[in-house]
Amino acid sequence: MASVPGRGESAAERVPLGAELRRAALPVPAALAPLLPEGGLVKGSVVAYTGASSLLAGLLAAVTEDGGHAAVVGMPRFGLLAAVEMGAQLRRLAVVADPGPDPVEVAAVLLDGLDLVVLGLDGVAVPPARTRVIAARARNKGATLVVADGHWPGASLQLDARIAGYAGLGRGRGRLRSLDLAVEVRGKAGPPRRGRLELCPNAGRVEWVLREKSARTAETIAAREAVS
Repeated sequence: MASVPGRGESAAERVPLGAELRRAALPVPAALAPLLPEGGLVKGSVVAYTGASSLLAGLLAAVTEDGGHAAVVGMPRFGLLAAVEMGAQLRRLAVVADPGPDPVEVAAVLLDGLDLVVLGLDGVAVPPARTRVIAARARNKGATLVVADGHWPGASLQLDARIAGYAGLGRGRGRLRSLDLAVEVRGKAGPPRRGRLELCPNAGRVEWVLREKSARTAETIAAREAVS
C-alpha cells in the first residue's frame, strides 16, 4: 500500500468544487456505462453493490487501467486474476484482505488518497449515523466507495449483478466461452435501469458486451406480462 501514490500528488494542486465532483465520474467498463445515470461511478458517491464479484473486478480494472488508484478491503476471496484479465493494473491496486475489527474505518482512511475503494461488509449492517459520516468524507475527498455484501442505508446508487447464463460448458466438461450478467441499477430518482452484459474471453483478455438494455420499471414489466 505504501507504494500506491494515490491522488495526493495531483490533487494537491487544485481542490475541485462540489459541483464539479458531482459531474465527474470514474471510468467503468464501456458496456456498463449506458446503464449508469452519469455514464460512470460519480466521484464522491457511495454505491451499494450486491451480486457476482465479476462486475466488481470490472470496476477496479477500468479505474486502474485508466491511471486511477483503488483498494479492496475485507474481501479475502476476491479474484485478482479475473480483474487482471479485465485490464486491472495491480501496481495501482491495494488489497487489505484482513482489515481487523473495523473495516469501515480502514475504508474511510483509504478514501483520503484513492479514487475507488471497494469494501466488503460480510453481511454487516452499518448504522445510518455512521454511513452519513463516511458518505460526507467520500464527497469531500472526491473518492467513490462501493460497499458489498452488507446493508448501507443512504447509498446514492444501488447496483446488482447476477449470473444469468454461460456458454461453452457441457455436462461437467468444456471450456467457458462467455458469461452473462443480468444488471440492475437503481438511483434515488427515476425508474431502474436493466441490462444484460456478456463477458467474453478474447486473446487472454475479458471483453464486456452490452446485449440488452431496458429502463422499464418493475411495475410496467409485471403489468405487460399480466396482460399477455
